[in-house]
Amino acid sequence: MISEQVKQDLTAAMKAGEKERVTALRLLLSELQKDAKEGKGDEVAVLRRERKRRLESAQTYADAGRPELEAPERAEAELIAGYLPAELDDDALRGHVTAAIAETGASSPKDMGAVMKVVMAAVGDQADGKRVSALVREALAG
Repeated sequence: MISEQVKQDLTAAMKAGEKERVTALRLLLSELQKDAKEGKGDEVAVLRRERKRRLESAQTYADAGRPELEAPERAEAELIAGYLPAELDDDALRGHVTAAIAETGASSPKDMGAVMKVVMAAVGDQADGKRVSALVREALAG
């Protein structure tokens, strides 16, 4: 389980005196435990959500010209990404998109929902929905 790995890493970071890492891991562990307590138990979804939050915050700080606040957010996003399963590369993802378009008979952007459903079922945790959406939109527009 991911939460067990986070606990082990938190202990190691505490022993090493890595304050920023300890803070980030505590927050991540708290979110994982809260999700488990609610009965959802989808650790990968929690990691993706928390990573997305950090990246959005970093972008907001960057747009506001606050690099001193942007850097820690990006660092936390990278830390969280280390716990996520490996994602498919763009070529493999395009192959899934092409297969889904052929399977659904999609021919225009209005068929995007059907294609997304098939692709996400096929790739599971190996691709972010935002990436899949962009590739599907590109394939249906072209």
